[in-house]
Amino acid sequence: MEHDVVLWATITLIILVMIIILLFGTFQARKNRYIQAEKKFEEETVKSQMEIHEQALKNMGWELHDNIGQLLSVARMQLNILQAKLPNGYKKETVDVSELLGDCLKEIRLLSKTLNPDIIREMGLVRSIELELERFNKLNFLKASLSIQGEEQTVPQKDGIILFRILQEFFSNVIKHSKAQHLDVNLEYSANKLLISAKDDGVGFDHEEVIKGAGLINMKSRAKLIGAEYGMVSARNKGVELTIEYNLTQKSYA
Repeated sequence: MEHDVVLWATITLIILVMIIILLFGTFQARKNRYIQAEKKFEEETVKSQMEIHEQALKNMGWELHDNIGQLLSVARMQLNILQAKLPNGYKKETVDVSELLGDCLKEIRLLSKTLNPDIIREMGLVRSIELELERFNKLNFLKASLSIQGEEQTVPQKDGIILFRILQEFFSNVIKHSKAQHLDVNLEYSANKLLISAKDDGVGFDHEEVIKGAGLINMKSRAKLIGAEYGMVSARNKGVELTIEYNLTQKSYA
């Protein structure tokens, strides 16, 4: 009798353990599905936000190039016509204004290129970065430089746009807040990876104070979307350095 009790107790215990294991496995599977669904939802949300953002930038680029650029071209042409009718003593001032309008027109056309994702897609990552840094140098915001190490490799177009937008966000913060005199960008290509670093010599910031800023969140989300490792290091009066490590062998996020 005692033997039967022990046997039934053992069987019951085994059944209970199996039920617990089964319930735990079911719970874990549902939890994993939920995490995957949540991750997918976050990725789709970021993609949608980026698509809206890219379309807005594209429209802005068109507006600058087609409308504002056209108005400046007409104004410069009319000024040149007026210049021919003015006495010689007044011509120098109009020449200076005409040259200023010409510089504005060049700047607008250059800016419109870096806003339009279609043009960035055609130019590629490196040329897009070069144009942005050239613009900073022409406007004397700071002294910007680009260095490339290793053999340049092709980055999928959509991933290239995302990498460029991360850098653009960083550049914008440098121009607005850093008070830097120099901005150095480096692209280091290896067999499987592209390491991007961008560093300024400005006032820097306390990372804890700005960690929740929209700009940093946008950069981090975009890097995550293409599977890139993102990092930013800064300290007061020691500048800021952004690093992005991108896997060249992976598929585009699309």
